[in-house]
Amino acid sequence: MAALGWVAALGAARGRWWRAARAAEGLRGPCPKRSYASGPGEGPPTFGFLLDIDGVLVRGHRVIPAALEAFRRLANSQGQLRVPVVFVTNAGNILQHSKAQELSAQLGCKVEPDQVILSHSPMKWFSQFHEKRMLVSGQGPLVENARALGFRNVITVDELRTAFPVLDMVDLERRPKTTPLLRNDFPAIEGVLLLGEPVRWETSLQLILDVLLSNGNPGTGLATAPYPHLPVLASNMDLLWMAEAKMPRFGHGTFLLCLETIYRKVTGRELRYEGLMGKPSLLTYQYAEALIRQQAERRGWAAPIRKLYAVGDNPMSDVYGANLFHQYLQTAQPGAEPPLATRSCASILVCTGVYSPGQHGAAGPPFHGHRDFSLSPALLQASHVVSDVDEAVRLVFSEEGWAS
Repeated sequence: MAALGWVAALGAARGRWWRAARAAEGLRGPCPKRSYASGPGEGPPTFGFLLDIDGVLVRGHRVIPAALEAFRRLANSQGQLRVPVVFVTNAGNILQHSKAQELSAQLGCKVEPDQVILSHSPMKWFSQFHEKRMLVSGQGPLVENARALGFRNVITVDELRTAFPVLDMVDLERRPKTTPLLRNDFPAIEGVLLLGEPVRWETSLQLILDVLLSNGNPGTGLATAPYPHLPVLASNMDLLWMAEAKMPRFGHGTFLLCLETIYRKVTGRELRYEGLMGKPSLLTYQYAEALIRQQAERRGWAAPIRKLYAVGDNPMSDVYGANLFHQYLQTAQPGAEPPLATRSCASILVCTGVYSPGQHGAAGPPFHGHRDFSLSPALLQASHVVSDVDEAVRLVFSEEGWAS
């Protein structure tokens, strides 16, 4: 994982973010104890859940029945969650508060925005790029999401295509019928944000490559492509994900694979990232751990959260990431900022999504991970394999001595 050296460099940024969050809490005053409570005879929880969404709680827009059963166990008779829960998804084509509202309606349990981590949420830590002019790719509320992450000067692929119509030449129907005027007043682009898979892949692949090869000036041509190229931040490395279809669908990881392959074919060099986030990146789990800790503090639970249980359906993203985070926790320095009370993270694999027992036989599955994450068979082995999320919750409660 040599290409992920930037993870260590974000320690100071995490510390600044943590201190700012704590200061904001102080300005708001104590947060009301909403949605959380311990059950009768139970002490404060010392564990929490990191729950994947697609393939664990829902399939497309359909709620998996076991998810409703799981949340009946997770909530007490007043509908308050008994333990801290964070929803960790590699989706990014929705606003955080909208995803919280959607989950609340689906699960019949109040979900707050600060319980939802989208694939790009850790980009809040990359403040050194927040003032730069960034090209943003994906779908959904792109500009709103980018601004929520702290980026103040963004341009979409569609806006770039409109400014330079001769760049998008694949679709004959969209080719300009007359020769457009060349733009000389277009501010240079300073970086690229890849928030999720776009709708028109050929357009995004072409224009992103144009920006990288022209050093942010796609209306001009350079004799030699600059290298290192402009900064690239990407989220969601899932090659596949599970919706209503019987077979998995292409994810943003497939789009990144296309972009990396084309860039290497054209330039002879490797596309490099300033940051990769979303599961299985350590950044996502560090971010999730911080939110779990903040939840426990706001609810007045004095006991530190010592163990996290990460429940997912994708061995490469959910299991690999949880195991990688567990490995990190075993070597974390005592003086880390923010301080880490969490000591371990267990991975639980469910069979309601991408993973299917016995699908690949004795040879095992092919490596679906991102180029920058090396194949480590041990990290693909889940701590537990269960049928669904309800069984996962029952397993955890049994391990922790809690009543279901």
